[in-house]
Amino acid sequence: MSSESKSLVQQAREFFPQVSQEAKKVTWPSWKETKLTTTFVFIFAAVAAIYFAVIDTIAYRIVNFIIGITA
Repeated sequence: MSSESKSLVQQAREFFPQVSQEAKKVTWPSWKETKLTTTFVFIFAAVAAIYFAVIDTIAYRIVNFIIGITA
């Protein structure tokens, strides 16, 4: 029987057990890995914010110098 001829209910009855089987295969990270990854994300976000703030300030000053605005 092809999936085109199966009813939506029949497809759902086949789909959800498959989802359950796949969910049992998931390997969750340890608490230590989660904390380490979260810390890395916050550090990287802070570094990126500082970098873009510096680049933005430099670009702002260059543009103002070019168009002759003094601040």
